[in-house]
Amino acid sequence: MSILSDFVGRSSLQRLGLAVAAVGTVLLVWLSPLGPTATSAYAYNNPELLPEIKTSVVDLANALTAAQEEILAKDLEMFEQETGWRLRVLTQFDRTPGSAVKNYWGLNEHSLLLVADPRGGNLLNFSVGDDFYPLMPRTFWIELQTRFGNQFFVRENGEDQSILQALESVKTCLRRGGCQVVPGLPQEQWILTLVTSIVGGVVCGFAAHPRKEGQVVAWQWALIFSPLWGILFIAFGIAPVITRTGEWLPLFRNVAGFLIGALVAFLTPTFNRSATPET
Repeated sequence: MSILSDFVGRSSLQRLGLAVAAVGTVLLVWLSPLGPTATSAYAYNNPELLPEIKTSVVDLANALTAAQEEILAKDLEMFEQETGWRLRVLTQFDRTPGSAVKNYWGLNEHSLLLVADPRGGNLLNFSVGDDFYPLMPRTFWIELQTRFGNQFFVRENGEDQSILQALESVKTCLRRGGCQVVPGLPQEQWILTLVTSIVGGVVCGFAAHPRKEGQVVAWQWALIFSPLWGILFIAFGIAPVITRTGEWLPLFRNVAGFLIGALVAFLTPTFNRSATPET
């Protein structure tokens, strides 16, 4: 009772200060870890999470099945014995061993660590040794991350396929002696090359339309606009296809799309001009 009367007798400013201090104390006690279990769950560098038996795959987030993990670990060990390149996989979610993996796996300039963590915007992250860059430039790793680690790919194919297909691309390039781009042509990327090929054909067709009486094709204008339709067709329509796949069908479709776009754009003004006198 005396405590309550003492609290009431204080000034408004003092009462406000006491209330804030009391609320702060309650929040501090409530949010603080209660034991070693809570502390270890948020530890950033915890080598105890790593298995005692050395393995090429540490799946803390359970992104792989037991069979996939076993097969992948053996495959990476055989690949290291065959080529000398050390590829390692770490999946994590709320716990991470942090920098302890460097000593655990003996990572060096000849090593690649794939870290799969779904908490970020992209599932895949790569720690690339310096010896990889002469064979596969930095743009390769950016494309590899965006192709197999984006949320749409993971949602449709799963985290396991994101990891496995990314590693397969790396192994393919290492066996080839290096890659400038990621092998394979996804459908959405091919559609983009087809669209740019058609747009390039449309630009070329409009540029080549005759502008004088008796002129069949305005080659001068087609050449003037060649940097524009050439970039659309060759740089964005043909080059991504031939550098990523040896299949002829996507290339044939892009060339056909360019020719159709050019023909339609070339004939459209003729149709309009012939229809005008009749009306």
